Amino acid sequence: MEYFLQTPAWASFQRSLGRTVHEESGPGWRFLAVEEKNPAGKVIYSPYGPVADSLEAFDEALAALVAIARRSKAVFVRMEPVTAGFEAADAAAVLGGRGLQPAPSNQQPELSWIVDLDGDFKDVLAGMKPTNRNLYRNIHKKGVTFRSSQDPAEISILLDFLHMTAARNGFKPQSDDYLSSVARSLMPAGASTLFIAELEGEPIAAALAYDSADTRTYAHAALDDTHRKLSAGIPLLVTLMADAKDKGLKHVDLWGVAPEDEPDHKWAGFTAFKKSFGGREIAYPGTWDLPVNKLRYGAYQLARKLREKLR
Repeated sequence: MEYFLQTPAWASFQRSLGRTVHEESGPGWRFLAVEEKNPAGKVIYSPYGPVADSLEAFDEALAALVAIARRSKAVFVRMEPVTAGFEAADAAAVLGGRGLQPAPSNQQPELSWIVDLDGDFKDVLAGMKPTNRNLYRNIHKKGVTFRSSQDPAEISILLDFLHMTAARNGFKPQSDDYLSSVARSLMPAGASTLFIAELEGEPIAAALAYDSADTRTYAHAALDDTHRKLSAGIPLLVTLMADAKDKGLKHVDLWGVAPEDEPDHKWAGFTAFKKSFGGREIAYPGTWDLPVNKLRYGAYQLARKLREKLR
């Protein structure tokens, strides 16, 4: 799988926001890393990176990231390694042995749900719950149609639905400015597509997806409360998958899911929905920090722990 957060399109988007992006590669490894700021100072962050074919390649990527951090006067490197040669369960030994330590929290999901698009799309449908298949095949009888768009102006459809969902569920979505910037950067480049469900020509649900060379990532979705009983979000997601299959992509990444033994996890509410489309779980080692300026990093961790105690 190619991770969207490690693609040239994502690098271009980050640069459009005025951020400094580093892209490097070598035999069996590559990474995209972004310069960020946090209370410790400058941070070099590689989301779902570095990507490496082996532990030896990972070590080379790690050395390259440290060199960038030193040149940039960054306090530490933050990463989510995607590396052949060790399982997520072995992260503490493999990464800890290389001087890394777990970040205060995971930046990206540590568990994700993948639907593979191998074989005929009928096989993909067969892996779903019958309710999902039936809605996809029959919702047109209720006057619902689906279309895709790469017009950045249409991101406003999704933004309106996200505001409704946020008001109903009491969560804070990403800002309109951020998602509008995503649309302006990625949609004309073909790296992002908006899928829209319509009832008699009026939008009732929308979902934004990002594409890498072989994977479509289901990133943001919301629907109109007025038509919740139609469950248009289900056939909309199946339509997104069918379109990915038509484009020759190999996987759809439905993003974060909750561990089975954590009913209060922040992803718990979405997990049953995502798993109803068939697929498999993929585990990552989580977010890890490699201190470069150890004194500054130690002070940052100490201050963070004191703030937590005071709360």
